[in-house]
Amino acid sequence: MGCGRGNNDVGEHHKSHGCVCEVVRAILEIQNAAVEDECTRCTTNCFLEPLGGIVSPSRNNVDTRVFTLLNKDGSPFFATFKTATPGPCVSIYFRVEDVFDGCCATLRVLIPRDAAGNTVNLICDGKIDFNEVCRVSRFLASDSCVTVDLDCFCAVQCIDDVDLGICD
Repeated sequence: MGCGRGNNDVGEHHKSHGCVCEVVRAILEIQNAAVEDECTRCTTNCFLEPLGGIVSPSRNNVDTRVFTLLNKDGSPFFATFKTATPGPCVSIYFRVEDVFDGCCATLRVLIPRDAAGNTVNLICDGKIDFNEVCRVSRFLASDSCVTVDLDCFCAVQCIDDVDLGICD
């Protein structure tokens, strides 16, 4: 079940997945494609093509569509990343690496950074600090990945198209 919808099984091989699964699949396809398209009204629409369409005005040199996920209770999904030094190690930002087995995905955890390039600590008193979330304007790829069942989320929000040097 995804996005509050039940599975309408027509048969064993025709299982209906939720909208989060479909959006993350689309993000993966957009990251892997090089298609020119015009802008749409919603500048952070996850279906906006090509990759780089969220970035204005430049559409060049991007390899990642950064997104966040919301748990079914409305809270941001977060994961940890490895750090070389003690400090913040939690993020709500992801890059899809793969979608498999229907609606499972491997997500790369992205390190949230401020305008000066410093890592932003998103956790305060064990919860996501939305004031800190608002300071995030840059992202760095971490070496940490998480495998998730996309049917466990109720929303996905695309944040930005960026160049993380993934394809270098």
